[in-house]
Amino acid sequence: MKASELIQSADWKKEKHVPVIEAPEKVKKGEVVKVTVSVGKEIAHPNTTEHHIAWIDVFFHPEGEKFPYHLGRFEFLSHGSSAPGPNTSTIYTKPEAGLAFTTEKAGTFLAVSYCNIHGLWENSARLELK
Repeated sequence: MKASELIQSADWKKEKHVPVIEAPEKVKKGEVVKVTVSVGKEIAHPNTTEHHIAWIDVFFHPEGEKFPYHLGRFEFLSHGSSAPGPNTSTIYTKPEAGLAFTTEKAGTFLAVSYCNIHGLWENSARLELK
């Protein structure tokens, strides 16, 4: 089995798993690129002790290069659990994170999210240079 066989990209109507990548479509060479990734932007994903988004990884694959760069891993660790038990806390981490980086090349963002019940999900977005 290959990892690519386990990663899904088509979402369901009741809940969202595919990471949303918000970034400019074009930037100048060397300009700071601000990126936000999230899950459940339009339709909320459950965020309970039993069912939640655990993390999102973000990569950038520059044009003409063999391998992507791992820009960041964002873990979401509070899902309502506390000493008294599951879903007893009032603290719930939203699966949303931001980062900034620079690049000298156009390329493609790849974001992968992990739902503790439904596995791995991916999305991509293109970045061009002006």
